[in-house]
Amino acid sequence: MLADNLKEMPVPAAIEAWDPDAILHSSFEHGETTLWISPDKILPLCAHLKASLQFNRLSGLTAIDLYPQEPRFEVVYLLHSIPANQRLKLKVALPGDNPALPSVTSVWAGADWYEREAFDLFGVTFTGHPDLRRIMLPDYWEGHPLRRDFPTHGHKYSYKDE
Repeated sequence: MLADNLKEMPVPAAIEAWDPDAILHSSFEHGETTLWISPDKILPLCAHLKASLQFNRLSGLTAIDLYPQEPRFEVVYLLHSIPANQRLKLKVALPGDNPALPSVTSVWAGADWYEREAFDLFGVTFTGHPDLRRIMLPDYWEGHPLRRDFPTHGHKYSYKDE
């Protein structure tokens, strides 16, 4: 649902015209447009934003853990239209159990590393990702250290001979 103060802005209005069900919530604060998107709409919306609205750069992707709140996670996409010099923030809310989204690597190849980082540190799975594996932590690491319920001092490991 598009907020009244965003209905006159070209990009949010174009997204709502493209698919009225894609936007669940919206805001415009501190000069920044934020749209909360339905999880099943994120991949087609990103493809539309790149092809039709010139958002040719994914400048960042991360996750936020809102534990103990449910939905627990928010995945945040920071988009940039270089030709129009516009920025857009997309958020997708995900449950604590099995947080998963479709990968946007088919839209922006640079999403590869961002999605791997969110997977490694938060445990968010990106289906269809070409190489979803840990990027910062060793393969034997248990858990996801940026989750709010991760032990403060980490898990104790018995390191194997390498």
